Amino acid sequence: MASYLHEDITQKIIESLEKGVAPWVRPWQVKLPVNAISQNPYNGVNILLLWFMTGEKGYQQHIWLTFNQAKDLGGTVKKGEKGTRIIYTSTAKKKRESEAEDQQQYSFLKSYTVFNLEQTEGLPEHLFFQSKPIDQNNKNKELESFIQSLNATIKHGGEEAFYQPQLDFIQLPHQERFKTLPDYYATNLHEHAHWSGHKSRLNRDLSNRFGSEAYAAEELIAELAGAFLCAQFNLEGKLMHAEYIASWLMILKNDKQAIFTAASQATKITEYFNNLVARA
Repeated sequence: MASYLHEDITQKIIESLEKGVAPWVRPWQVKLPVNAISQNPYNGVNILLLWFMTGEKGYQQHIWLTFNQAKDLGGTVKKGEKGTRIIYTSTAKKKRESEAEDQQQYSFLKSYTVFNLEQTEGLPEHLFFQSKPIDQNNKNKELESFIQSLNATIKHGGEEAFYQPQLDFIQLPHQERFKTLPDYYATNLHEHAHWSGHKSRLNRDLSNRFGSEAYAAEELIAELAGAFLCAQFNLEGKLMHAEYIASWLMILKNDKQAIFTAASQATKITEYFNNLVARA
């Protein structure tokens, strides 16, 4: 089951990337998918799966629920609608060969099916999200405060954006050098994602440089984290490093678990940032 899920999900993302489209990038405002009852956002690769289906079907709602949850809320799934399969990790205990042997736990993937609110009928109106136009040209005060609370060292100037791990600072061109304000914010969040990997924070290996598979994997993690954070703050989706698509395709074709690992790491970054800001 796990192998099939890895291959099926990875293949969908590979097919999208081969068309030059990253499933985490949309040319319109996108929000993180959330569960209708708990209001908790989905995480990891499930964000990509639900975004992928949202784009394919043109859903305006970012809210999802299971068949039984729709029924519990007094509604139902429309006849003929097909759900979207997402995954979660479950655990079980291995059978002991003898009473003296310690019982060990192991984890495995399971899947279940969710439906977008637009695939249902009879649900309470308050569940449906009413989108409001956001002026992408004005400063996002909430995001500005968020970035400031992370307390990273940011230097502005020059024509390049990068994170310098040895000296632990982020370099960004001045804001006015970017075509749009969302471009600046998206790049800022992307470089903060790299910043999170420092040994004093989430401790990812940042020693590899351009051209290596490990560096492309780190770029994929930062790309996903940036996309998740853009969605959190209602910024239009941006693909900042399109030149890495070929490298990402190589990684995904060689390792069917790579996108799961990258999406999990990206979720870990967003959670780490949100915890930092909450404590600030």
